[in-house]
Amino acid sequence: MPTKPHILFVILDTQRRDHLSLYGHSRDTAPQMAAFAQGATVFERAIAPAQWTIPAHGSLFTGLYASAHGLTQAYQSMSGQFPMLAEILQQSDYHTVAFCNNPLLGLLETGLQRGFDHFYNYAGATPNRPMDMRRSIVRRAAATQIRQFARRVTNQFAHSDAMFRTSLSPLLVPIWSRLVNFKGNAAQSIDDLIDYWGQHTAGGADKPLFAFLNLMGTHLPYRPPQAWLKHVAPEIAQDRQAYGFMTRFNADGVGWISPTDAPLADWQRHTLDAFYDAEIAYQDEQLGRLWAYLKASDTLDNTLVIVAADHGEGHGDHGYMGHSFVVYQELVHVPLFIHHPAFPAGKHITTPVSTRRIFHTILEAAGAVPPIDEADPNANVEGLSLARSLNGRPDTECGVAFAEAFPPVNLLNIIEERQPQMVERLALREVRRGVVVGDHKVALVGDRIENLYNIAADPGEAHDIAAEQPQIAAALQQQVAQFVTAQQAQSQAADNQSMSGDVLENLRALGYIE
Repeated sequence: MPTKPHILFVILDTQRRDHLSLYGHSRDTAPQMAAFAQGATVFERAIAPAQWTIPAHGSLFTGLYASAHGLTQAYQSMSGQFPMLAEILQQSDYHTVAFCNNPLLGLLETGLQRGFDHFYNYAGATPNRPMDMRRSIVRRAAATQIRQFARRVTNQFAHSDAMFRTSLSPLLVPIWSRLVNFKGNAAQSIDDLIDYWGQHTAGGADKPLFAFLNLMGTHLPYRPPQAWLKHVAPEIAQDRQAYGFMTRFNADGVGWISPTDAPLADWQRHTLDAFYDAEIAYQDEQLGRLWAYLKASDTLDNTLVIVAADHGEGHGDHGYMGHSFVVYQELVHVPLFIHHPAFPAGKHITTPVSTRRIFHTILEAAGAVPPIDEADPNANVEGLSLARSLNGRPDTECGVAFAEAFPPVNLLNIIEERQPQMVERLALREVRRGVVVGDHKVALVGDRIENLYNIAADPGEAHDIAAEQPQIAAALQQQVAQFVTAQQAQSQAADNQSMSGDVLENLRALGYIE
C-alpha cells in the first residue's frame, strides 16, 4: 500500500457558494455535500483567483495568480516555464488521472492537461472513457481519429471570432449544447471514477493515486431533471411562463455572458435561481454516490479530498450575467472544504484564503516540491499550504486574497460588435482586480477604485462605502498596486528564463521545457 496519501481534487465548475446549503442557502440544495463536509475543515472565505474557467484552473494547477502564469484566454497555452500540479505529482511517483466534464479543459490546447497519465473527457461530440480500452483496436483507432478531428474543430472556434459568434446564435445554441455534450455527463464520470479508484486501490498498485474531477452541472444551460426541479422548487415546476423564460434564456448564448440592459424581473430571477438550484441538487445526488463509496472503502483515511469551485456565476447581480468581467462576490467567493485526518472535522476557517493555495496544500500532503528556484515565492509550499491556516498558526499571506478578472477577448468582441456603448460605459476592456483583507474588499477597474465593501456586514455587496471610508479604500488600492507589480515581476522572470542553470536543467530533465 502506498505510504503517500491518495488525492481526490473535485472542482464544482461555476458553483456559487451562496447557493449551497452547506453555506446557509435557504434551499437544501446539497445535503450529500453538507453531510460529507461534516467530517472536513470548511473554509468560509475562500476567494477564487480568477472569475472564469481558463485562468482559474491555470491558478489551481500552478499555484500562481493569473497575472503571473499568463493563461488568461481560451486561445493561449500555459508556458512550459510553469510546472503543473499533475506534472509535479507524476514526477513524485503519483499515478495521475482526470475525469473532466468541461470542454474548455478537455478539448482546448491550453496545456492544462499536462502531467496526466490519463485524461478522460466527457464533453464534446466524442467523449472518451476508461471503458474505451475494452473496444477492439479498430474501433479505438477510429474513435481516436474522430476525437482528433473534433479537437481541431473546437480549437478553431477558440481562435476565430466569426465561428464563435455564429455558434452563439439562438438557433444553434440549443442544438450544439445538447449534441456535443457541452456539460459532459456527471453520472458517467463519477461511475468511471469510482470504478477506476476501486481497481487502482484494490489491485496492489504501488503508486498513490491523484484523481481530478471537474463537474459542469451548474453551468448554463440549465436543464435539470424534472424530478429535481419539483423537489427544489415545486412552485414553478408546472409554471409555463417560467419554462418559456428558461427555454429562451438557455438559447441566448450571448445573454449568458453579457451585462444586463435592464434588471431581471423578480419572477425571472426566481426562475433562474430555481433551475440553477435544481442543477446543484441533481449533481449533489451524483456526488453522494462518490462520498458513499469513499466511506465504504478502506482508503478514505489515507485520502486527501479537496472540494472547491473554480468560480461562481452572476444571475443579474450588480447588472452582470455569467462570469466574464467582474470580481463581485457571486463570482469569486467560492466553496472550499478539505477532508483529511490532518484537517479537523467540523472546523470552520474564517480567514480569507486564495484557492490558488490548493496547489501548495496538495504538494505538501504529497511530500512533493516544485522544481523551481528557491527564490521563487511559489516555492514556499509549506508556508502557502492551507494547513497553515489551522490552529491559529501564522498565515504566510496574512489573511489577504486577491482576485483578477481578465475579460475573455472572444466574448468581449461579440459584445463590442453588438453594443459598443456598453463596452465603453462599463469599461469592459479593462482588467478588474479585487483584494479581500479582513472584513473589507476593494475592487479596481484598471488602477481606479470601483467600489469598497464591508463584506462581513454586507455579503451581497449592496452598499459601496468607498466615499465613506477613503483611507481604507486608498490603503487597499495600494495593496493591489503592489500585488500587480509583484505578479508582473514574477511573470517577467519566467519569460526571461532568469533561473539558475541547475533549475533549468531540472525542468528540462522532467520534461517541463524543451
